[in-house]
Amino acid sequence: MTATTPAGRPAIADDRVELAPGTVPADPRFVNDDLLPVPVERRRWTTYNFTALWVGMAHNIPSWMLASGLVALGMDWKQAVLTIALANVIVLLPMLLTGHAGPKYGIPFPVLARASFGLRGANLPALIRAGVACAWFGIQTWIGGQGVFVLLDKVFGGWSEAARVGGQPWTLWLCFVLFWALELAIIYRGMEALRRFENWAAPFVIVGALVLLVWVSAKAGGLGPLLDQPSKLGWGADFWPVFFPSLMGMIAFWATLSLNIPDFTRFGAGQRAQVLGQTLGLPTTMTLFALLSVLVTSGSQAVYGAPVWDPVALAAKTDNVFGLLFALVTVLVATLSVNIAANVVSPAYDLANLAPKLIDFRTGALITGVVGVVIMPWKLTATPELYIFTWLGLVGGLLGTVAGILIADYWLVRRTVLDLEGLYRADGPYWYRGGWNPVAVLAFAVGGILAVGGSHSAPGTGPFPEDGLIPFLKPLADYGWAVGLAASLLLYTVLMRRGTAARSPARSR
Repeated sequence: MTATTPAGRPAIADDRVELAPGTVPADPRFVNDDLLPVPVERRRWTTYNFTALWVGMAHNIPSWMLASGLVALGMDWKQAVLTIALANVIVLLPMLLTGHAGPKYGIPFPVLARASFGLRGANLPALIRAGVACAWFGIQTWIGGQGVFVLLDKVFGGWSEAARVGGQPWTLWLCFVLFWALELAIIYRGMEALRRFENWAAPFVIVGALVLLVWVSAKAGGLGPLLDQPSKLGWGADFWPVFFPSLMGMIAFWATLSLNIPDFTRFGAGQRAQVLGQTLGLPTTMTLFALLSVLVTSGSQAVYGAPVWDPVALAAKTDNVFGLLFALVTVLVATLSVNIAANVVSPAYDLANLAPKLIDFRTGALITGVVGVVIMPWKLTATPELYIFTWLGLVGGLLGTVAGILIADYWLVRRTVLDLEGLYRADGPYWYRGGWNPVAVLAFAVGGILAVGGSHSAPGTGPFPEDGLIPFLKPLADYGWAVGLAASLLLYTVLMRRGTAARSPARSR
């Protein structure tokens, strides 16, 4: 059943809203088919689809190695797994809050951002997020190509000794290009193809991880000594200064997804599907994967005398051709599933929002692929100071600031009520001043300065001053994501409620 809202929008019985027949906005500056709300009949992603999406995204090489970074900092395996689990429970909350608008209105992230930043201002957070995603796409593609190269070299031999081009074997470049082309071929077929791919990729990758655990356990005759190693930090004064920055780092791992999750939930069959799917998929999967990585690495320490945290390097130690090929397919599927979903969908919508008349979803995906190569990810991974400290460190801190503004606007200012047609019209309620909302820009600037202003580096390890860019903000630097989110949320809410800009459209009935 449907009813008509005072604003003329059909409201579905379960609170989902769609555009009234004959009211499709036509302004080419802000509209194309990919940015328009998904019709209710096409919102059919179920709880399983969202769970499978998160399983597919969480099971990848970088997330497998997260625990290794924490163990290297002095934690024992229990502290590392606990930190990862807690971080993903925390980041789940903003994901559920921003994801709510997807099933209700059928809109992607850049269109949702128009409500708070303005129709033109939404390009500011969209392009920041797109920049991070494009860089991650390139890096994940390079990592995936390297994984395929290592395993094929083990199967056929001689690949690593091929003639070098640009300092790398030409066979490695071949693996990189083929992997890149396969990713774009899948996403070019659209979101329905992505849903089907994630549905079977998720259980396949889980089986692959379990097979690796069984194999290394059998070779070790047990799970090895790593599980018996005590924490170098204990649970006292030495632990907490490491724990809180590590927690923020683990949260930042999915900070981009906490913004762009409406890009996926807009296809949801209802709020229950996205809430249950994400709750079952994200924290449980990441915790299980962290535990699996610790167990497998512990077994590798018992077998090889030193822990092997990289699953590709570990799989390459087998001489069984079938096992190598199985590992090759698992690495391929795991990296494809996370990179397409997390790092192509987002910038494709963001770039479409920048110029809807010229760029649709597929064109945006192709641009993302090109940018991911142009940034030369092989150089970024070779110089982590440039990427981690200069690029991801700064931009990652700003993502929490954007999340705070979106949550404040949608939940605290508008109480989840949006004028759906107004999100596509220059004469609507979200035009503000020339298409920009000054309150959102101010909240973003203040939150961003607080989040990243104290960025600092130890001598010789990064580009920032030892005392921080803004010295008195240095104590906040390790909590950038949380500081940015809290500051922007509070400031935006106070200013919008005090100003006339807080007027909301009539509530759905």
